[in-house]
Amino acid sequence: MNPFYSGTRLRDMIRAIRACKTAAEERAVIRKECAAIRASIDENDHDYRHRNLAKLMFIHMLGYPTHFGQMECLKLIASAGFPEKRIGYLGLMLLLDERQEVLMLVTNSLKQDLNHSNQYIVGLALCALGNICSAEMARDLAPEVERLLQFRDPNIRKKAALCSIRIIRKVPDLAENFVNPAASLLKEKHHGVMITGVQLCTELCKHSSEALEYFRKKSTEAMVKTLKDLVNSPYAPEYDIAGITDPFLHIRMLRFLRVLGQGDADASDCMNDILAQVATKTESNKNSGNAILYECVETIMSIEDSGGLRVLAINILGRFLSNRDNNIRYVALNMLMKAITVDAQAVQRHRTTILECVKDSDASIRKRALDLVYLLVNESNVKPLTKELIDFLEVADQEFKGDLTAKICSIVAKYSPEKIWYIDQMLKVLSEAGNFVKDEVWHALIVVISNASDLHGYTVRTLYRAFQRSSEQESLLRVAVWCTGEYGDMLVNNIGMLDIEDPIVVTESDAVDVAETAIKRLGSDLTTKAMGMIALLKLSSRFPSCSERINNSIVQYKGSLVLELQQRSIEFNSIIASHQKMRSVLVERMPVLDEATFIGKRAGSMTGSASTSNAAAINLPNGVSKSSAPLVDLLDLSSDDVPVPSSSGGGFIQDLLGLDLSAAPEKSGSNPTPISGADVLLDLLSIGTSPPAQSTASATDILSNQEKSPTSQLDGLSSLSSLSANKPSAAVSSPTIDLLGGLSPNLASEDENGSVYPSIVAYESGSLRITFDFSKTAGSPQTTLILATFKNLSPNSYTDFIFQAAVPKFLQLHLDSASASTLPGSGNGSITQHLRVTNSQYGKKHLVMRLRIAYKVDDKDVLEEGQVSNFPRNL
Repeated sequence: MNPFYSGTRLRDMIRAIRACKTAAEERAVIRKECAAIRASIDENDHDYRHRNLAKLMFIHMLGYPTHFGQMECLKLIASAGFPEKRIGYLGLMLLLDERQEVLMLVTNSLKQDLNHSNQYIVGLALCALGNICSAEMARDLAPEVERLLQFRDPNIRKKAALCSIRIIRKVPDLAENFVNPAASLLKEKHHGVMITGVQLCTELCKHSSEALEYFRKKSTEAMVKTLKDLVNSPYAPEYDIAGITDPFLHIRMLRFLRVLGQGDADASDCMNDILAQVATKTESNKNSGNAILYECVETIMSIEDSGGLRVLAINILGRFLSNRDNNIRYVALNMLMKAITVDAQAVQRHRTTILECVKDSDASIRKRALDLVYLLVNESNVKPLTKELIDFLEVADQEFKGDLTAKICSIVAKYSPEKIWYIDQMLKVLSEAGNFVKDEVWHALIVVISNASDLHGYTVRTLYRAFQRSSEQESLLRVAVWCTGEYGDMLVNNIGMLDIEDPIVVTESDAVDVAETAIKRLGSDLTTKAMGMIALLKLSSRFPSCSERINNSIVQYKGSLVLELQQRSIEFNSIIASHQKMRSVLVERMPVLDEATFIGKRAGSMTGSASTSNAAAINLPNGVSKSSAPLVDLLDLSSDDVPVPSSSGGGFIQDLLGLDLSAAPEKSGSNPTPISGADVLLDLLSIGTSPPAQSTASATDILSNQEKSPTSQLDGLSSLSSLSANKPSAAVSSPTIDLLGGLSPNLASEDENGSVYPSIVAYESGSLRITFDFSKTAGSPQTTLILATFKNLSPNSYTDFIFQAAVPKFLQLHLDSASASTLPGSGNGSITQHLRVTNSQYGKKHLVMRLRIAYKVDDKDVLEEGQVSNFPRNL
């Protein structure tokens, strides 16, 4: 005989399931039992129906499907006996929910049971309805539930009140039907009925404004009196918990009073006295007392203004912070974060205790306390609070330093009273936790340092001292390297000394050591090493006596496997070795950065109105003035597909260049749309880049000196090249790396169809004319070969002639060496130079180019700029 036939007892099935050693054995037992139950259902076995349903409920709790037994629930509910109905209703609540269509079939049985003469069956129906009631059932059975609120038995009234809450949540329109019966429950002496009545009234107030006004007028004073009686009631053993009479009813009544008093001054005044009595008389040495005090505080903070009560409530929260229970301290911190918007001064009195919570061993309390301290900071207390946080930073756990440094940096940036204090605090943070700060933090510090011209010397000396103590902090090293490269001469010569500092002895070699540490330290990442190489290049101009040493350090990376470092090494070596005259111009100090714009963009506070600022022009050395906005459009620094609205700038590098890119474009045939960009120009004074197939990083960083990831910084400009005429090629193994002098590829003079494109005058001024001749390579229509011819229209010869060009990111540009470096006067000769442009969006976008020409006339430097927008449309 099958041991799992339909008559198997529930306990035997449970034993069999628990005896299974594997999940497969358990599934086999469940399958056999479910099969036996199905067979019993098919046979319509009345004797074991309740037992089968009990087994199905256990199987359901194990997570197995039991949908085939749902109709058995309805059959048991329709039975006459209480035991069958009890199992049926229990199965109904477990196996079904309000989304089941079969639930509609039980509505009639529920209605009959709600009117049953047996109060226990009525209680079963109310429990089931309160758990699985749907909107349709609520509308059908609401009158029966409303009637039962006046039933003679208190247990039925209690269950009817809880069922009414479910009905109101499902059908808020029925709320008005329950207002009067609910109000009568507030007069009950039975605590079970009273607590459910208070819950029902609270729910009615949330869903009906009419009910809220009714209870404010009719029940506020009565509820205050009831709560007062409860607070002053003598010992009642049936309700006493830790010396407090029915704390659950206390809490429900306080919540109801909170709803009544919120937004109503009269109701708030009526309950002030009882709230003060609860707050002062309730013992706080037991958990039940703390629960009542917490609800009392929340009620005080929610009702209309009462200054004295709020101070009392915040003092209670301050006592909570000294409690040994972590949960109590956590909820106190949460409540104080809400209270600070209401009465910040009262919260400030507990600042010391809150700061101690920042040092707590519990991670949740530390984080919440830190958030609260951040809200407490203002202009008057920023210095002592910041000092406390920085002191704790020295001993904080590693996993907490990230959040702590972020808050400290935000506080210092937001409330800094003066720049020297800002710099000092940021350097302390970088010295203690420089590896935890985000990039924008030290970016902002560099912007502030750049704007504090009177603190350059002080800053670089302070950084040097901090570097000697904490050279392992990455962000500190980056800022120290940047400042040493910019203000190394001030460090060595003790320029800009302040009264508060002592002079230090730093040699030129010591300053170079800082930059060399950045590139030689094993833990330095690519950004730090790239910044170190830029700093070395700048110091080679600041300290000519160390130029050879610096060059030797840079040359070591010619064979680096990291293309970024290899390319910088080759380019910088060429600058130091072959371009002495140009070096001093390239590595001069950065212009003052736009601090307000940068901070505004970091905070996300820059609005569209910023784009209406006056159109700034770039003043060129030779007097030519060009609006900067067309240049932004030319470089196409935004997405190729998604237009970007005009704004005041596009990122950190724009600030470093000191350019205002919000200017409206000049009217031209190309009708450019100004587009914000993060890496504008990078700069046109770049000495050269590798071909498009190589890394896009180049010597353009000499002027941009950006501190972001070097590779990502340069992606904004797909090609930016300049070649010095008649300069020797860089000593590299591959001819494709065309740096400060390179190899010229073999150029085809005709396209694949044998046609020749018409020449254009790309640029013409009173003294110079540039013409472009075009051709295509066979099988590559997206690549255009350009022969640039330069003619001097003035009677004077041009020496040290250099041609530079920039294109948008959808174009890739490669320049070969110019044919000569001297351009004869009066048109008696010319210079030619080959260019190769690859259009990645051939057929969609046309060629555009920005030109810059530098030369000397009678040993005087001249610079001209222009834009080429008249390329043939079929290129």
